[in-house]
Amino acid sequence: MALLRVFRTPKHQRFEYKPRHWNPKKEELQQRLDQIDKMKQNDPNALKARIAQNFRRGSLGNAQARRQAVLRSNLLLLGIIVVLLMMAYIFITVYLPQIADALGTQG
Repeated sequence: MALLRVFRTPKHQRFEYKPRHWNPKKEELQQRLDQIDKMKQNDPNALKARIAQNFRRGSLGNAQARRQAVLRSNLLLLGIIVVLLMMAYIFITVYLPQIADALGTQG
């Protein structure tokens, strides 16, 4: 078998390239049309996909709304920290002397 291959010349390799044109707008339109068709059929997976897409679009599309949400979140966090610090101060000033007296008299 190996002797026969010595005398046989290899064939050239063929490269078949078929150019394709990709149009992202057309693909997005086709996806939207498919989603609309699924929505008409009351497909729950299509509904989940639409809700997820709207969440993504809302978070990326409206920078002002995102900035306001971050500010509101930071202010809420700051308020919680201030309330906790005030509660800790009250606890220390009111109850710590009583605890220290109770521990000091036992020892």
